[in-house]
Amino acid sequence: MGSGEWGRQMREHEHLEIEQRLRDHVEMLAGKIGPRHVGDPPSMRQAVEYIREQFSRAGYPVTEQSYPVAETEAANLIARIEGTDRSGETVVLGAHYDTVPTTPGADDNASAVAVLLETARLLRDLPSRRTIHFVAFACEELPHYHTMTMGSQVYARRCRERGERIRGMICLEMVGYFTDEPNSQGYPDEMPKWLRWIFPRRGNFLAAVGNLRSWRLGIAFRRGFKRATRFPLYSISLPEFLGFIRRSDNSSFWDQNYSALMITDTSYLRNAHYHQPTDLPDTLDYRAMTQVTIGVAGAVSWLAGEEK
Repeated sequence: MGSGEWGRQMREHEHLEIEQRLRDHVEMLAGKIGPRHVGDPPSMRQAVEYIREQFSRAGYPVTEQSYPVAETEAANLIARIEGTDRSGETVVLGAHYDTVPTTPGADDNASAVAVLLETARLLRDLPSRRTIHFVAFACEELPHYHTMTMGSQVYARRCRERGERIRGMICLEMVGYFTDEPNSQGYPDEMPKWLRWIFPRRGNFLAAVGNLRSWRLGIAFRRGFKRATRFPLYSISLPEFLGFIRRSDNSSFWDQNYSALMITDTSYLRNAHYHQPTDLPDTLDYRAMTQVTIGVAGAVSWLAGEEK
């Protein structure tokens, strides 16, 4: 069976198991722990310990990449699959686990952490030619956003300093809110008018957004995703002067000249709960998230095993 094709071979009970696990992760992060930011160190430590425990239960050793932030410390968590004949090349799948103080952050970004954890679990025993890193990033949100204290900036800079060859970075950024309502999908003001006519008008799809240098990664991601699931995926590569494509951890990798994609439900363009106290676990579509997880797992498997 080829990379990612296993996704379409799953039985209903396996889908239901993934769905329940996704729900449990979001309930823990956004329900029990709630807002997660360095102004509340216990909340960040609770999130770190939960993510570490889940990686460990899936059979991964976990590396903690700690660094100072103001008067406290933040940490990225890294789980790793060692590649076989192309282990010197790495595929990175990442998601930030922090929030702004105003929200429990179910969609932003517990949804993405949940998909990260379940993708890691699904891929644990599958052979991989390239090394895969599953990374939970600290401090993506303001006041760290686009500063040197952003967890993904720390990680990407250190990768570049070590000369690591990253085949591609896949950033999960809000992947849990979907709706079939007409005209439920907005578009950013910066989007050129000539693009707006092809942009979907219902918020029932996942988007894979890259900069221009990442177009090959976008094609490869789509191929692997679609081999695993039929869930709608809208793929696009745009120039970086359109600032809305730099709104997450993918931008840290672009800053280091690595190819990267942002995988997203389009955030505030669809979800009115963005950065609000109402971004709660029961607003998410866990059945859709299950298909997102299967698709992302298929895409990462494909990227880690393809020839080029």
